[in-house]
Amino acid sequence: MTVAALADSVLFPGFAGTSPPDWVRRRVAAGLGGVVLFARNCRSFDQVAGLTAALRAERPDVLVATDEEGGDVTRLYAAVGSPSPGAYALGVLDSVPTTRAVSAALAERVASVGITWTLGPVADVNSAPDNPVIGVRSFGATPSLVARHVVAAVEGTQAAGVAACVKHFPGHGDTTVDSHVGLPTVGADLPGALAPFRAAVDAGAATVMTGHLLVPGYGTLPATLNPALVTGLLRDAWGFDGVVISDALEMGAIAGSVGIGEGAVLAVLAGVDALCLGGDADGEPIADAARDALVAAVRSGRLPESRLAEASARVRALAARFPARPGSAAAGGDG
Repeated sequence: MTVAALADSVLFPGFAGTSPPDWVRRRVAAGLGGVVLFARNCRSFDQVAGLTAALRAERPDVLVATDEEGGDVTRLYAAVGSPSPGAYALGVLDSVPTTRAVSAALAERVASVGITWTLGPVADVNSAPDNPVIGVRSFGATPSLVARHVVAAVEGTQAAGVAACVKHFPGHGDTTVDSHVGLPTVGADLPGALAPFRAAVDAGAATVMTGHLLVPGYGTLPATLNPALVTGLLRDAWGFDGVVISDALEMGAIAGSVGIGEGAVLAVLAGVDALCLGGDADGEPIADAARDALVAAVRSGRLPESRLAEASARVRALAARFPARPGSAAAGGDG
């Protein structure tokens, strides 16, 4: 595989429209890691199934991800609202079997349209009442409650054949800045923030999403770009060997500081395997910037090609573990 192909294989851009544009089709056929679907891409279940089927006509093992958390954060039900209760409601109920069942049912719906990777559950402990971005997306304000429901959500999701993703490591709950626009700092209770993530890793979560968060005691790089957190803590100390995906690199905390290209390089150097580039409607220029920066970093010797190859291999292994469901419209069956 060429260096450019390796670089593309770790990218997960978004795109405009309800069918894949030509640039996405071409890059999927050539080995793009996958895509992230947003509300702008989802009009109906039949349409999303057709979209994912079109992607798999280019390459059957392409990963298709989306933020389908239930409650307030939904892509498939963006026009009408999700029928699934959100994390906060499930935390108030505090029935672990219910959380597991709700998560499995939501994953079944996601899988039915050819989506193979849910970017959830949220594992953040919502311990800052004025948090501007987490709030009811969290199961609650205490680490033990959040941990048991995150584990249940992971188990339910993955039992349905969909990859789960715990986010936003190491914890966006005790913050008062939205990382879409700035760089938050994690509050004093880092052990509490970490507890649900450790529980999810121990329970077999397939993937972890990093947050663009400064963590006291871990230097001046946000978690997404921080090898002490991604490699030192998550990989080496906890033994996590699944896929680490970044939060979207065009968010203000990264794009407004080091920039998207440099952010891509620093993230992969830190131990991130998959780069989410999905927020902007036209993801091609962002994908180009990330790919070109990764290629240049390998050619200059700054980024070992072996690290990029390792990231690519993890993405491919995830795709093999969580294929599109046989018999779904998106997998070429009869529905």
